[in-house]
This record gives sequence, structure tokens and C-alpha cells, in this order.
Amino acid sequence: MLAAYIRATGGVEQIEVGRLPTPVPGPTDVLVRMGLSDVNHVDLFVRSGAYRTHTPFPFVLGRDLVGTVAATGPGVTEFAPGDRVWCNSLGHGGRQGAFAEYAVAAADRVYPLPAGVSADAAAPVLHAAATAHIGLFREARLAPGETVLVGGAGGAVGSAVVQLAAAGGARVVATSSRHDVAWCTESGAAAVIPYDAEGFDEQVRAAAPDGYDVWWDNSGRHDFEATLPLMRAGGRVVVMAGLGAAPVLPVGALYMRDLSLLGFAISNASVSDLAAAAKVINAGLASGRLRGRVGATYALADAAKAHAAMESGSVRGRILVRP
Repeated sequence: MLAAYIRATGGVEQIEVGRLPTPVPGPTDVLVRMGLSDVNHVDLFVRSGAYRTHTPFPFVLGRDLVGTVAATGPGVTEFAPGDRVWCNSLGHGGRQGAFAEYAVAAADRVYPLPAGVSADAAAPVLHAAATAHIGLFREARLAPGETVLVGGAGGAVGSAVVQLAAAGGARVVATSSRHDVAWCTESGAAAVIPYDAEGFDEQVRAAAPDGYDVWWDNSGRHDFEATLPLMRAGGRVVVMAGLGAAPVLPVGALYMRDLSLLGFAISNASVSDLAAAAKVINAGLASGRLRGRVGATYALADAAKAHAAMESGSVRGRILVRP
């Protein structure tokens, strides 16, 4: 089969495209013919070695997979050849990735694609929406009626956070670039404040005069000196970006007001966490409430170009990869 893989961690020049043996599913595995995948920031971390995880070489890249079941192991009863399915936890932890014509996934990490939902609609949201669900509901314990600040709301994860928080009954205040204001509003934000707005800090404060219950900043900068005073007592700050960040932490603001910093990486999520997120994702895809934006599509043979585009930030929207 054709695959995009690495033989050593490093830059995009490490990515090779060539023929590898088609994998054989184990007793509880599913072999999926890939129809569509995409590039996530964590894929860059795995490829570069910044994210230390088991990568048996040659290591196929790619986390997300939308495709059709080609074969199953003898212990798999919930799927059959021809089923349309998806997975969003390949390409790390020793699991070979999705950038190949075929990929093997454990059956408990594979989910049915809802009827009527296209691969093009699903692929852009799988990783981002699972991240948003776990961060909002497992980590931050978001409740209806609470107020959430979503920084970087125009990006993939930011958009998913806005959509799922709004669907969960929260009031969402979003910050974004000016050209993403309409998108954030469509996604469910009650208020959107552009980064370049006059009096930006004052507008953020005024949008939640009683304080924010949850603060989710996708920038990775984590200016806790500025943001913690804007939190309501008992507030929660979700930390899931900023691999190299070393911000100042005003500890007094944390313990005096019962604030929490919640760090998590979806790569550490349990199978049950991912399955719970998958139910919400499928419901959102089926209803049309969960949506993503596509910025570019590459052929599998151009996997290095897809990674380079993500790394450079030159593409607005999700970067998809087709076989």
C-alpha cells in the first residue's frame, strides 16, 4: 500500500512516501481503507520528536481517519466490511497512523460514521471536537448557564469549543481575528471581540462583569496575570497549548479564589473518554451543528507539503489529506 511515514523524527524532510506492507488486523482490530485524513498540530510534534511517544519505524503519520471497513479480526462483532467508520487516535502511542491507503485500528477506537454525513464534513472536526469535549466536560466540568471565554475561537479547536459549549447551554464569549467574527457568531458565540478592537481588555472584562467560569485560550501564551483576575470564584482555566510556554503564575489568585488550572492532552485520553466524545461528535455531525472549515486538501503523495503548510501557518482552515 502507499503510505507516508518516517524512519526517524525530525523536520518535514524526514517524511517519505512509498510502499509498505498492508497491515493485517489482529483479533480485535479493524482494517480501514482510508478515504480522508487531516493534519493536526500534534502530528507535527510526533513527527519532530517534540512529543515523546513510541514510534516504531517505519512509522506512518496521521491521527484522524475516515474510511470504509475492509476487514475485521475474528473477535470483532460490531463492524463488518463496507461499514463507514472513523477514528481519531492513531499515529502515536505505538499505533501506526492514518496516512496510508489502509490503516489498522483497535475496534474500541473505531466509531460508525452517521448516515448521510460525508467524510469531508467529518474529517475536519474529529480531533478538535474530541479535544473540546474532553476539555470542557471531563476537565472543566462545564455546566449549563456558565460563562466561557474562548480565545483563538476561529481555529479548529477554538471553533469546536464554541460549538460544544454553546450546545451545552453555556454562554460563550469569543476572541478572534476580525475575519473570523461571523464564523464565531455562527458557531454559537454570544459575543465576539476581535483582537484589534479598541479597548480589547475592557471589552473582555465587560462581556462577563461577574467573571468567567471557564477560560480556554488556544494561543498557548497563557497570560495568567491578566486572565486570572477575570475569573469567577471556583473558575477553571483549561491549558492544552503552549508546549514551550513558561508564563508567570500568580499563585495567590489561585488559592484565594479556588481557581484551577487544568492541563490535559487528548493523547492521554482513555478509550472510554474518547468513546464518550465520539457519541457527542456523531450527534453533532448528524444534526449539522458541529462543523469545521477546510483550508486546503493534499494528496497522500504530498504529505510533506501538508505538514509544511501546517507548520508555516499559511493555510486558514483544516488541512485534509486524500489517498
